[in-house]
Amino acid sequence: MDSPEVPASEDVALNYTIKGASRSFISSIDEMAARADSVLQGETVVELDPETVDVSFVRDRIGADEDDFRDLLEAIRDRGQDSPILVRPHPRQSGRYMVVFGHRRLRAAKELKRKVRAVIREIKDRDHVVAQGQENSARENLTFIERARYAAALVGLGFDEDNSTVMAALSIDRTTLSKMLSVAGLPEAILNFMGAAKGVGRDRWYELKQLLDNPSLLSTALDYVGQSQSASLQGPDAFNALITHLKAARSSKRAKPKPVKRSWAPADGTLSADIISEGKRYSLALKARGADAGSFGDYLSDHLDELYEAFRQQAMHKQ
Repeated sequence: MDSPEVPASEDVALNYTIKGASRSFISSIDEMAARADSVLQGETVVELDPETVDVSFVRDRIGADEDDFRDLLEAIRDRGQDSPILVRPHPRQSGRYMVVFGHRRLRAAKELKRKVRAVIREIKDRDHVVAQGQENSARENLTFIERARYAAALVGLGFDEDNSTVMAALSIDRTTLSKMLSVAGLPEAILNFMGAAKGVGRDRWYELKQLLDNPSLLSTALDYVGQSQSASLQGPDAFNALITHLKAARSSKRAKPKPVKRSWAPADGTLSADIISEGKRYSLALKARGADAGSFGDYLSDHLDELYEAFRQQAMHKQ
């Protein structure tokens, strides 16, 4: 992987203060994403055998929306590929290419057994991820969790210590990146259960993260996503089902059982006991006309071992 210089400024995310060739490159990518048909002019577009093109070294999608892909496939079948994909010469395999953006168009070309129209650029890894992220931001076709997981993947690649490359790629500031990473850091089982979660926005993901900060609810969530009856749920349905389940569990945990109160007294009425049972707590208060309450309390304390053993034996006989 390339080792790009780390920018001195901390505020590079939104104004793209990336110097020199990188800045010019990003500008050209923005123009390409906004006016893709313009790059169909001239010799910048070539036709490649799709079998010579490999996927990006970092992926930005979770699975594939087959309905959307089929629409794209039919559109390309009917009128051809309107806009080119962007590829780079493969950094490790001579004679091959790597997609920067345009994975679905590449897949469509493979299925239709057609050449794929492409622009070839010499691009370093850092510019690759910025271009990939910027193109997807322009098209607005990635869900929040896809962007969050993409951000986490880029951070894991370690382009720079201040994550300026990641922020530039996703057009986000440092606070948003921090929140994205907190969501992307949820257990893999939970993230996989939700998939791309199309239609689920960032606020709802933040809500889920806050719920799962409770260790008890996190355990509840992991149990839930592992249940066979929830396996058929997908995307927003899976997300909504999990949120509903967690809120119900939270309400159940908050609801304290009503205490059960009763009293006891011997036949001679010399003392009495007030008894309160409330969940995990059980209390017994003795009252007496004379000193019998203290003496009887001491007797109970001294014989607790015997009483508990008698209780256990009785419970075993009932099983």
